This record gives sequence, C-alpha cells and structure tokens, in this order.
Amino acid sequence: MTTALAGAAVAGLGALAWGSLVERNRFTLRRQVVPILQAGARPLTVLHISDLHMAPWQRAKQEWVRGLAVFEPDLIVNTGDNLGHERGNEGVEYALEPFRGIPGIFVHGSNDYHGPVLKNPFTYFTAPSEKGHHAPNLDTRRLNAFFEGLGWLQLDNTARAMSIKGSRLEFLGVNDAHIGWDKLERIPGAMDEMRENVGWQDEEGGPDPVTIAVTHSPYQRVLDTFVTYGAELIFAGHTHGGQVCVPGYGALVTNCDIPREQVSGLSLWKHAGHVAYLNVSAGLGTSIYAPVRFACPPEATLMTLVARDFSYS
Repeated sequence: MTTALAGAAVAGLGALAWGSLVERNRFTLRRQVVPILQAGARPLTVLHISDLHMAPWQRAKQEWVRGLAVFEPDLIVNTGDNLGHERGNEGVEYALEPFRGIPGIFVHGSNDYHGPVLKNPFTYFTAPSEKGHHAPNLDTRRLNAFFEGLGWLQLDNTARAMSIKGSRLEFLGVNDAHIGWDKLERIPGAMDEMRENVGWQDEEGGPDPVTIAVTHSPYQRVLDTFVTYGAELIFAGHTHGGQVCVPGYGALVTNCDIPREQVSGLSLWKHAGHVAYLNVSAGLGTSIYAPVRFACPPEATLMTLVARDFSYS
C-alpha cells in the first residue's frame, strides 16, 4: 500500500510539473475548413484567438501570438478574456500589434473587466465558477481603444457588417453570458438596424450575406438564440477546453452548460431545426493562480472559410 501511494504521489507530481512547466506553454495552432461562403466565393482565412489571460511577463505567449501574423489572416476573431493582470494590456498590445489594419471583431469576457482572484480550483467540479458582481478593476477602456485602433469592431450585444474579398459578412455578438451581461433581447433590433445601415438588401446581383456570431461564454441560451436568428458559424471561448483533461475521456469540467463533448474544437450546434458550425477555442492562457494545463494545450485556430460548393479536386 505504501509503495502504491508513493507511486501515485510521484505520478501526480510529474503530471503537475508537466502541466505547469511544459504543456501550459506548448502553444498549438489548430486548423479547420468550414464551407459556409456563397458559391464561387474566394476563401477567407480567419484567426480565432481567445482567453489570453495576459500578464506582462508572459513573453513566450506574446511572441508566439505575434508570429501568427505570418499566416496573413483576412479576419481576426477575438472571443475575450484578454487580460489576466492589472498590467495585462502591455502584453496584449505587444502580442497583437502586428495585426494592425487587419479587419477584426471582438467581444468581452469577464476577465476583461475583473482581475483574477485566488480561489479553490476544486469548486469547478461542483458548478461553473462564481459569477462576480464586483466593480470592474481592469483598464477595459484602454483595451477597447487598442482594439478599435487596430481596426476591429466591438460586438457586445450588437450587430455589425463588413465585406471581405467580395463576401458579405454579418456579425452578431453578446457581452459575457457567464456574468449575465448578454442581452439576447437586443439581437433582433440590432440586426435590423445593421441591415438597414448597410443597405445590401437594396442592391441587386450581390452575394447573400453570411451570418457569423460571437460570444465569450458558450451557454446554451446564447447558442440557441444565435442559430434562431440565422447564424451559420459561431465562435466562442471561455471553457479552456476543460484545462485539465483525462486522456481518452476528455474534459472534466466546462465552466458553463455546454455539453462536455463540445467543450472545444469544431462541432455542430442544433436547435429547433436550425444548425450552425460552432468553434470553441481552448484558449491560450490560464489564470495566474492556476497556471496548469493537462492533455489540453493552449491553442489558437486558423480557420479557412470556403464556398459551400468548394472542392479540393
């Protein structure tokens, strides 16, 4: 018994060392191809980044993100929780500066407003993390000004539109559902206003727009609303892919009500006869108070959007 306990302790310490010293910094680029554009459309390269949880000293992460500019994305999708420290903006600005001038969209997570706090990690096994109601203590205004300076559009509880390489893209998004700041009732009005302002309905001969939705936290109420209002592709983060997973089993927790098998990666979300592609990013960071990942490396996604009639032949 003593030998078995000693062996288990050694294995546990080894896993902790791997997760905190190695895997937490084993940044991975996941690639996906999604056929949602109109027939004959040119492919679009989308870079999805999420959950940076940036602290100023995290240089390896900052340099890795900067290096993603080599892929020359046509669109950046940022699904929130960029900040992980009161000086997190310094690292975010350094990491993302190479993407200046590339179109982008973003929503916020709770950690773009509130700094991390020390908590018992085992509470995640009983329920999603506590939804904070304390006053914001991070410099969200600076974060927003930087993103908007890059040329990115904020999508918290609103809808926007843009054209890229001849494809018309409609975007809708919500603020963080994990803290109850999603205002789903605003979606119909925001979409109507966006469509009136862009005027595509009044033009003849142009391609039909493709609708893309963005949220930080993939709660089912949000995903159901998105597909109800025509989303064909949804981007989300928040889950960290479970952060600590069991090989062969997967995530132990999701930190929201999304089914465990959809905690990360590309899947289909179906509701009331509607269906959309759903990409949940496992994210690139962790809380500075829980700096460990296991069987769930940090990731960004490079997604190629292609025409529905696309063929590799």
